[in-house]
Amino acid sequence: MLKDFKKMIAINLAVIFFVALDRFFKIFAFANQAGEVNILGEILKFNYKANFYIAFSLPISGVWLNAAIGLIILLLIYFFVRMWLIGRRDLSACLFAVIVGAASNLFDRLKYGFVIDYLDLKYFAVFNLADAMIVAGVVLLLISIYKKEAV
Repeated sequence: MLKDFKKMIAINLAVIFFVALDRFFKIFAFANQAGEVNILGEILKFNYKANFYIAFSLPISGVWLNAAIGLIILLLIYFFVRMWLIGRRDLSACLFAVIVGAASNLFDRLKYGFVIDYLDLKYFAVFNLADAMIVAGVVLLLISIYKKEAV
């Protein structure tokens, strides 16, 4: 029990660290919009991009999108608390990553009117750490659910 609690604290601290790093990179990218830095040659670059749309640049935007994202975050918080209370710390950690990643991007939408993306992956898209946390949280959530059902 104590081992699981320590593991959960470590995971949650890692999520908080990555969201803080995401906020730092967003502020840096916004302040240096003209700059482009090669991280891994031409494959991965640090490059500012204002994203007015939703995931993978799907053309959905506006006040209704912000309201929908806010409601989804509230729903995820509800499930986070439920999973925590029934002892499914693995699922709650995954939900926590999704919640803080989505909240970071929603903050951008409310403050700037768009999401600040800065990781430019050649042949894919420009994204940010919050996007990566959302995707990782969902993937790990699906793996945790699958593992639990397989047992």
